[in-house]
Amino acid sequence: MKRSSVRSNIIMVLILIFVLSQDRIMAQSPDIFRLEYMIMPKNNADAQLSRYKMVVNVPLKVKDSNNVIIGAEYNYLAYKLADNEYFDSEGLENLHVVDLNLAYVYKHNQNWRFIGVVTPRLSSTLTNPLENGDVSVNVTAGAFKERQDIDKPMRLVIGLAYNSTVSLRIPLPFVYYEKRFHPNWSYVVGLPKTGFKYHLDDTHLIQTEFILDGYFVNLQNNIILPNTGFASSVSSSTALLTIGYQYNISKIMSFYGYVGHTIFQDGVLRDKDRNDIFTLNDEPSLYFRTGFRIGI
Repeated sequence: MKRSSVRSNIIMVLILIFVLSQDRIMAQSPDIFRLEYMIMPKNNADAQLSRYKMVVNVPLKVKDSNNVIIGAEYNYLAYKLADNEYFDSEGLENLHVVDLNLAYVYKHNQNWRFIGVVTPRLSSTLTNPLENGDVSVNVTAGAFKERQDIDKPMRLVIGLAYNSTVSLRIPLPFVYYEKRFHPNWSYVVGLPKTGFKYHLDDTHLIQTEFILDGYFVNLQNNIILPNTGFASSVSSSTALLTIGYQYNISKIMSFYGYVGHTIFQDGVLRDKDRNDIFTLNDEPSLYFRTGFRIGI
């Protein structure tokens, strides 16, 4: 099988994973390996969120142009809050999200591929042995079209996703469209990411992004809140505007850095029925992200 076919299959899988991970920090792209650090410094709510991320993906040839792709992603998040009279926030300083992505890609014809992705997820503080709320499963089905051999290369991903950790537990449609409309310019339209890229040359890239971001983590040790009961999980939803620079060491290896600011942010504690019972952070924040990646 040609390398370009394997590359297209992996890209499709990772775009789907990226598009559909709306309950955790999201920055995935077509990577074989990625190391990344992100921080949202203290704001007017005296809240700070930081994250370390590692991504690994391995493609396995099945037959013809079909692939099985096995991937894993680990996120370590630390939510640091100012001392307050309501509860001890120490339990929010060690949050873990681990995904195992199992995907099968079927090549229908030269232009279209179909894919199914199953993602078991561990999302927990891991202070005790595993419990029911720590594990969930997401399922994705989609179709992918890519044309890189034309004057204006493009990618299109459409499909349905079921995410068991969001409040609306039904399959939801999604779309992702990327096109290079000028030798130096390209754009991405979709959710959770929309943006423009300016390609100075093969080594330097400047990019703007609008991102919807977030996470959901089970609290093994419930937090007692005066007058509102017990918090059994923590979640955050964020909308961001960023601008960044990428330096390409080679065709597949690069360093990058982004700065930005939130447009919307809502970090909350939830009860066992996933109702919001306490607001941790709803103030604007700065945003910084940097990392190293090996692409395909």
